[in-house]
Amino acid sequence: MKDRYEFETLAVHQEPDPSTGALVPPIHPSTTFAQEEPGVHRGFEYSRTDNPTRRELEEKLALLEGGRFGLCFASGMAAISAVLGLLGPGDHVLACDDLYGGTYRLFRALERYGLEFTYLDMSDPGTIVVKKNTKLVWLESPTNPLLKVIDIAQVAAQVRRMKGDVLLAVDNTFATPYLQRPLELGADIVVHSTTKYLSGHCDVVGGAVVTSDEGVYRRLKFIQNAVGAVPSPFDCFLVLRGLRTLPLRMERHCANAQRVAEFLEEHPKVARVYYPGLGGHPGHELAARQMRSFGGMMSFELRGDVRAFLRGLKLITLAESLGGVESLICHPASMTHGAIPEEERRRRGIGRNLLRISVGIESYVDLERDLERALAEA
Repeated sequence: MKDRYEFETLAVHQEPDPSTGALVPPIHPSTTFAQEEPGVHRGFEYSRTDNPTRRELEEKLALLEGGRFGLCFASGMAAISAVLGLLGPGDHVLACDDLYGGTYRLFRALERYGLEFTYLDMSDPGTIVVKKNTKLVWLESPTNPLLKVIDIAQVAAQVRRMKGDVLLAVDNTFATPYLQRPLELGADIVVHSTTKYLSGHCDVVGGAVVTSDEGVYRRLKFIQNAVGAVPSPFDCFLVLRGLRTLPLRMERHCANAQRVAEFLEEHPKVARVYYPGLGGHPGHELAARQMRSFGGMMSFELRGDVRAFLRGLKLITLAESLGGVESLICHPASMTHGAIPEEERRRRGIGRNLLRISVGIESYVDLERDLERALAEA
């Protein structure tokens, strides 16, 4: 299906299966495929290299992100690792200073192989200065867990002015292509944990990379095949199924999150709320321009006993991950960002009283009641 329809239509519709007319793409669990003679086949040889169900998902993700090429991986971290595989010893990565703890952990591990990393607050693109050996700029927007908003187009322009062969990669997991399309803003690579909003039901682990640069795609395709960190056909089917309702889910996530953020902002036991949809957020105006809406993720600093607050929650679940239909809450300092040393966490603003909520699609009335009850116990 060519990109001639609105996003909602592209998300819902899939080309019917050519052999049966099925509207739902079939799952192809086969690991290997018959060849007419050595090297002559119908487009598939071995499922680590390529698989019909995975290809269907890769093409769909590329379409939704406005890119030419998609590649799927067994997890979001596998996708990030593949992008880092484009680099070699002595190369430098410039990364935003507020980012997922698992990404930071991987970056630190790769230092032993000769990669160099610098972390900057990219919410001010004027601070970005690439070095002679800089090969990759890595950012999230909104960031995890402090929800900073980074001007992707301005960063892209800044990078291009300084040095033409630096790649700009954007982790778009929080926003999804429904809210933000980084390739259209000048990014070279978009990364997703498909575990999150794209699948949307906390029942699959996966990752993806989308690009329009054919040279980058071919190098990533080699890594995907050589390393083999690919999702199963059934996992790909689950993500494809989730994509059909992505626009509807994101609308509800955003609507609920806006109301939760406004409720928390007014509560005396909440010191600060980090959510781009609030007028006082420093990235509010940029997010309003760069994104369709403000997303379903937020963080807040609690005045009170964190453990008592978490015990008081009955509906919102304390758990890792995000982007599912149910609301989840986590304590970044001890969970998602526990791999970051405490001193570094404090420097970045990730304190012991910071909590992150992935706001689900439940009734807002029930979410507010749950938060009110828990705050009373904090």
